[in-house]
Amino acid sequence: MLDGLARGVLAFGMVKMIYTMIRKLFISFLCVASLGLAANAQAPEDGGVMTLHDCMAYAVSNSTKMRIQQAAIGDAQIDRRDAALKLFTPQITAQTYAYYNFGRSIDPQTNTYFNTTSFHNNYGVSAGYDLFDGFQAVNNYKISKTGMLIADSQAKQVEADICLAVMEAYYNVVYYKRLCDVYEEQVATAESALAKARRQEELGQKGHADVIQMEADLADRQYDLTNTYNMYQDQKMTLADLMFWPLDEELVIDTSMPVWEVEPVSTNSVVDFALEHNPAIQIASWQQLNAKRELNTAKWQLLPTLGLYAGWSTSYYTYQGSQTATFANQFKNNGGEYVELSLSIPIWNRMSKHSAISRKQHALDKATAEYDQKRRDVESEVRRAIQDRDGAATAYLQAQRKAEVQAEAYTLNLKKLEQGLISPLEFQTANNNFLKAQADEMNSLFKYLIKQAVVRYYNGVEYINQ
Repeated sequence: MLDGLARGVLAFGMVKMIYTMIRKLFISFLCVASLGLAANAQAPEDGGVMTLHDCMAYAVSNSTKMRIQQAAIGDAQIDRRDAALKLFTPQITAQTYAYYNFGRSIDPQTNTYFNTTSFHNNYGVSAGYDLFDGFQAVNNYKISKTGMLIADSQAKQVEADICLAVMEAYYNVVYYKRLCDVYEEQVATAESALAKARRQEELGQKGHADVIQMEADLADRQYDLTNTYNMYQDQKMTLADLMFWPLDEELVIDTSMPVWEVEPVSTNSVVDFALEHNPAIQIASWQQLNAKRELNTAKWQLLPTLGLYAGWSTSYYTYQGSQTATFANQFKNNGGEYVELSLSIPIWNRMSKHSAISRKQHALDKATAEYDQKRRDVESEVRRAIQDRDGAATAYLQAQRKAEVQAEAYTLNLKKLEQGLISPLEFQTANNNFLKAQADEMNSLFKYLIKQAVVRYYNGVEYINQ
């Protein structure tokens, strides 16, 4: 009896070992595939001056939002794998059990009751495949493939949001850095003018009130410089946070002024392209398609289901005080096979399937409404983006012209101040106008560049590729 038990345990162990090896090989394959996908991640730039493209690439590579979305893509891949296996492969199970029976039992040879201790050991393998399940497996596979597309498009959306936020923060840093440079020049000019005025006061060529006014003007310039520098540091910290830049490293970006470019586009062509290729609309369209498939699946569940099953089993037993066949002989002689064709016909399930159909119909109506709303939103966003870009372009040209005029006026007023033809108060007014014109010019340029980037994005050019 103990020998038979040992053989049974050994056979069970072999089955378990084979199953474990197959499982490990399958998991290893998945891990290799996942590593291959992860290898495409872009490495961050180390040191040096970061351009706008470098900042966006670094932010995308290190963003937690992208990591969350990559996990969602991994879930979608698993869903597609599970749906494919359920559609194309049968379900296979193996089982075994062993037990001792004390007291009354049935002798399998004579089919009579007797009182003795017995040992029973059973092995079985079965397989089943749904020949027809209301196209549930087929539709689930199609839904899982669309789910992969949705996950990829959602990742593109997240990437676009990150890049746009980084672009806005980047231009804010450049704006305040350039404004700091302007104020530094103004402070240097004011210091030089004050030193000259003090010398003129000593020579009796300028009054003390003019010197005090110029000292006040210098204090204003230094105050403005300090505030602007603080804003520059704040925007730089915002950019570093968006990029997930290491806190213990200095972020150095390219603060040169971008190039002014004019790209006339057709509004209707951009709208048509966005309505067909924009990720938000594609996601809404695929969600609507999946809702249709789920509704069709729910309707098909009212039909009967057909399944094919097959299996094999064998057993081994011994009785205390009796002579039984060996484990090998019983394992061979007690084996049996079966083939089963099962037809299940739904008759009454408390209207649960009809309720499921109604819910899926409502889900389809909701997805359709969301798709229509998304198309309207994207079309409005595209038209507004083009209008804002054109308005920003006009504003920049006007600001550029104003800055040129104010620069010329500032130069003339500076010469007049040196010659004593105007008061320091009049020069301060001209200086303020010049500073405001320079700030307006830079601000309108960066606004135009952001609006232009949005239009390019809707026209098919990703932010990171601009």
